[in-house]
Amino acid sequence: MNIYLDKTILKNINQGNKGLRGNVILFLSNNKQTLSLYEWLSRTENVVFFSDCLKIEQVVELQPTLIVSYNYVHIITDDIIDYMNGRIFNLHISYLPWNRGASPNIWSFIDDTPKGVTIHQVSSGLDKGLILYQRECFFEEEHETFASTYKKLNDEIIRLFQEHWNDIKNNNYILTEQIGKGSYHNNKQLEELQRKIPFAWDENIANFLQRYKLLEK
Repeated sequence: MNIYLDKTILKNINQGNKGLRGNVILFLSNNKQTLSLYEWLSRTENVVFFSDCLKIEQVVELQPTLIVSYNYVHIITDDIIDYMNGRIFNLHISYLPWNRGASPNIWSFIDDTPKGVTIHQVSSGLDKGLILYQRECFFEEEHETFASTYKKLNDEIIRLFQEHWNDIKNNNYILTEQIGKGSYHNNKQLEELQRKIPFAWDENIANFLQRYKLLEK
């Protein structure tokens, strides 16, 4: 069942139509890459898709059973985190704690750090929450581009979520701490990289790394 959060839904809830309240999953995203997972989840669940900056008032009105964040650009505030009491999960295409923050796929190759996907609890620290599930991924740089690895990582995290959805839904999972300091990057660093060494998303990764290492010498 596809539901989009808008003023009409909120108005109906406020006027006493409680059919949605407490019976929905809130899906936060700003990227079309996530739509296949949203559509898959919507086949069996009442899912509210939301892309704007979420406010605590909206969460209180809907009372979602859980919140899924996947390629969502807005910060989830502490009042929402506290209200949901551990029931907000983020899908991140890196092998946490490596490459927290923006563009994890690109930086994993530049920094030569582990690559993979992680489903974790949302906490007040960006991508620092307890881990539910993660999977390491391996690529041959000579045969890949940033675009091809980005797609493969997204396909892998969708698979990981689908495989464990029933356990996630029913609170049947073990949370583990992130081990080590890891790494973090932001959007400003990617902009600086593009100015320093312009690259295209469909560029061969091995070729790019060769150019990068020559410039860094």
